Amino acid sequence: MPEVAPVAVLDFGTNTSRLLVTDGGSVDIRMHRITGMGRGVERSGELSSAGIGRALDALDEFCGVIEAHDVRNIRAVATSAARDANNRNEFLGPASAVLGRQLELLDGDQEARYGFLGATADMEPREGPYLVLDIGGGSTEFSFGRSSPEAYRSIDMGSVRYSEKYLASDPPEPEELTAAIEVARLHLDDIDRDQPSMGTATTLIGVAGTITTIAAVEIGLEPYDSKVIDGFILRREAAEDVFRTLATERLEDRLHNPGLEPARADVIVGGCCILVAVMRHWDISECLVRERDLLDGIAGELLLLE
Repeated sequence: MPEVAPVAVLDFGTNTSRLLVTDGGSVDIRMHRITGMGRGVERSGELSSAGIGRALDALDEFCGVIEAHDVRNIRAVATSAARDANNRNEFLGPASAVLGRQLELLDGDQEARYGFLGATADMEPREGPYLVLDIGGGSTEFSFGRSSPEAYRSIDMGSVRYSEKYLASDPPEPEELTAAIEVARLHLDDIDRDQPSMGTATTLIGVAGTITTIAAVEIGLEPYDSKVIDGFILRREAAEDVFRTLATERLEDRLHNPGLEPARADVIVGGCCILVAVMRHWDISECLVRERDLLDGIAGELLLLE
């Protein structure tokens, strides 16, 4: 078979900036940096200059990796925080200049679609339908289907957004946690009304940093190992237990949980609220955790064009 040239995908989210370099086979390089570009957007409506700076620093680092592997086929996207921010061009412009190509702003439906394609690419359609849950910093994407997404939805709830909007205390007060979960439940009621098929999935697949972190804390995984996480079955009881543990600890104590990246410690409880709300609402007993997500969905599309 002819050698396939690697492709690169960059994703700049509310809390995390990420890179995937892959040829669909032997090359699989994944990097992430907690840049917090979207912290404060819920309150101010703008990306902070410090957050933009951290994301551009990550971009410089990622570009070095891309150049080292002589990657020519590149796609870079931004998601929830950039969608919401009035000053998004203060990031999109400089980032596009560094890349030498336009950094794209994905809408929520595109984000959900690519997340489904990435998470299910190597799964058997006959064992579906699948519900892919991507809890990000600013939004959460739901996508449902077997071999392709038949329904998808993006909702403005995420680990950063919920932490800033509802969880003011350290540790969060019970009524704050209840409010966050109740708001998530109301969003899920809307999904039941508008896209009832989502509640009928045979398997819940969880992707992205919130869910992989909850799985890592459940295992006590230190250091983090993506090979251990990918395919891990996170049972609802375990997710609830991690939620109770993290939500009742002060931030200074929460930092010491094995498996919890320190830079996520102040927003992980907000993400937990969303996961437990989903599992409770649809009475889901377990979640299949995947390392494959939006990045892989976009990369798969690029590789088809090689």
